Amino acid sequence: MTLNQLQYFQTVARTENYHLAAEELYISQPSLSRSISALEKELGVLLFEKSGRGIIITKSGRLFLEYVNRILDECQIATYKMKQLSNSGGRIDIGYVFPLANSYMPHMARAFLDRKENHNVTFNFQQEQTTDILDGIKKGQLDVGFCSFVDHEPDLDFFPILSQEIVMIVPIGHTLAAYDAVSIMELCNYPVIGYNRFSGLGTYTHDLYRRLKIHPEILCECSDENAIMALVSEKFGIALTANVDCLDPSKVRILKLSDISLSHQVFMTWLKNHYQIPAITRFIEFMKMQSNLAE
Repeated sequence: MTLNQLQYFQTVARTENYHLAAEELYISQPSLSRSISALEKELGVLLFEKSGRGIIITKSGRLFLEYVNRILDECQIATYKMKQLSNSGGRIDIGYVFPLANSYMPHMARAFLDRKENHNVTFNFQQEQTTDILDGIKKGQLDVGFCSFVDHEPDLDFFPILSQEIVMIVPIGHTLAAYDAVSIMELCNYPVIGYNRFSGLGTYTHDLYRRLKIHPEILCECSDENAIMALVSEKFGIALTANVDCLDPSKVRILKLSDISLSHQVFMTWLKNHYQIPAITRFIEFMKMQSNLAE
């Protein structure tokens, strides 16, 4: 079994057409058919079967495809990492949660790149939830993440970089909109738009409700502040959110909490005891210097 055979199989599985796959792979159709036949003989199973004028992947083929996709993904990551090693600049793959997208992350990346030693560095940005960011780092798809802290992640280092004030937002014209600050207990009096419970702030707010022994009526859950604000502005309910720069005072009223002071920290995370190219190491150290939350 060769890497070429796996690539051939993956392409045929995707197209379910030998002619199209052969054109895409720049080989002759007979050569492609012989390669797949040899692979089937080696594995002892049928990977494709005829269906009319075309072909379809078999049950065995679908199972084999899961492993092939993983193998080829790992090969791509390995090739990319090796190219990074041969490049004095390199690319840094960053994942970050939504609140950092509008201003914070673009500003920090620009400040890093403006340094002379980083002019040849490039960034790839991905906006994800905390769980997806951590998964991407552990799989080697992301180099650095910016998200909530998660316990029981022994393979990851976490470093606090940013603290976000927690506020309440209500619709313009709402009864509470007449105040500058309100009690957090007001959440029990109106429908609440919450965070997705699998996100970092979703975990934070649900833990908070348990600690305070309050039971808000969660009307619906959203992945980010922009979506929450949109629903609040249309009078679906009120919300407890991080006070991030996407909150628009012309669309919602932003209220401080009068009886409790709450904040949510954002952390930088990366693989512990893992070799990083110099550009990534410089970026991590740069971000540490920008934080005012380090002990």
